Amino acid sequence: MDPLVSVEGDGRTLRAWQLALLRYAVTLDHADRMNVMAIAKEIDRGRREPAAPANFCFFRKTSADLCAAILRQDQSADTVLQQYLAQIEDDRLKRAFAGAIELDDQALPVRKLRKPKDDTVLWQGLAPRSSARSGAR
Repeated sequence: MDPLVSVEGDGRTLRAWQLALLRYAVTLDHADRMNVMAIAKEIDRGRREPAAPANFCFFRKTSADLCAAILRQDQSADTVLQQYLAQIEDDRLKRAFAGAIELDDQALPVRKLRKPKDDTVLWQGLAPRSSARSGAR
């Protein structure tokens, strides 16, 4: 099996888990919660056969904690949700999830804008195009 293909598959499964969490945050539907837990179980199982027990339970525990936090069932809900938001790399997904859980915009980290690169140094020392053409003849 090609390792690159398996990494892409793992990335897709992780993305599906994040999107399932977003869907649950929007709908609060029990079926959506079960979908989150099913994907978490699949991630925890890894590449083992479906009948094999999953010794690893990180994603199932995290999913249960996040689902409870989305429902605001305990005092640490906002902390759990902010920690999860900090781990989301995709800005659009992060903003969508923050909106779904009704977290105020002040809690989201500010996106740093990069200055455009000054690439004038890149061409330093090269002859202009007009002189390069005449020298080639």
